Amino acid sequence: MSVTVATEPALKTVLDSLYDQFNQRTFVHPDPLEFLYHYDNPLDREIVGLIASSLAYGRVAQILKSVASVLEKMLPSPSHYIERSTATKITGDFARFKHRFTAGSDLSEMLLGIKAVREKYGSLYTCFKAGFDRDSDTVMPALQKFTEELGGGFDCRKNSLLPEPIRGSACKRLHLFLRWMVRSDEVDTGDWEDISPSKLVVPLDTHMHRICRFIGLTKRRQADMRTALEITKSFRRIVPTDPVRYDFILTRPGIWKYWHR
Repeated sequence: MSVTVATEPALKTVLDSLYDQFNQRTFVHPDPLEFLYHYDNPLDREIVGLIASSLAYGRVAQILKSVASVLEKMLPSPSHYIERSTATKITGDFARFKHRFTAGSDLSEMLLGIKAVREKYGSLYTCFKAGFDRDSDTVMPALQKFTEELGGGFDCRKNSLLPEPIRGSACKRLHLFLRWMVRSDEVDTGDWEDISPSKLVVPLDTHMHRICRFIGLTKRRQADMRTALEITKSFRRIVPTDPVRYDFILTRPGIWKYWHR
């Protein structure tokens, strides 16, 4: 099955059918998103979301193991841990952490960035909202300011967890985090209520890029920010108020087989 932009109504019918069938919590595992469901406090969930999304690269089994190992040290509340822990404690707690090419120092820097943002703004949400421009087409300006705040105490270029949007990377993990925080449905928690889902950008990785090329939403060969914005624009034609609506169902294991039936 191959789809082109000229068949958007037919594509929407197919995508909505997949959404109705698969956009359910029973299909979330294995996905780092599931860690957010363990917390009732939005202040905990946004920290868990940033940690889990930032480590969401590599084999899923290792991702889940790495995220679990981080959160175990922050029990019972990541928010309280960040608030009450000194820089020395945070650095020491994660000195031996390793997830592929992410070292303990990368993780500690990000956690200390979260701590600094919390002290300045009260929450990650308030920080992001401070840079949000309702007149902008996307969240990109706010995301740039958000990463600048988080990385204010270190060089983001040398940290594996906080890419800078301004440098052209697709920033898949940051956009995944925003999807979890902004959208509200059976899967995404939607704690950041004042940010419109219409401004979100597709979390683009090689898998999503391959699918979107196959169904005719882009012809670009690079999975970079320019391609992510092009794909987002294509999805916005299909569902203007929620262009990231289909991200979860298109990236579920086994969904790709659907397109080859």
